[in-house]
Amino acid sequence: MKGMRFIPTGYGGHRRDPERVRREGWKEQKLLAVSLDDDRLTWPERELIRQLGEKLYGKPDAGDGR
Repeated sequence: MKGMRFIPTGYGGHRRDPERVRREGWKEQKLLAVSLDDDRLTWPERELIRQLGEKLYGKPDAGDGR
């Protein structure tokens, strides 16, 4: 037997890019991960996301400039 290797699922191979992970999370599990810095959002959309985040999780740490 020569050099048989077993690599558990999730190790090695390729990594999905973060945008794909967010898109699949939304479509498959109805989870939404949004950055306030996303250029695709308008100011009112960013404000809504910020308010929801603060309501659910509290204000962000002071070190992030917000």
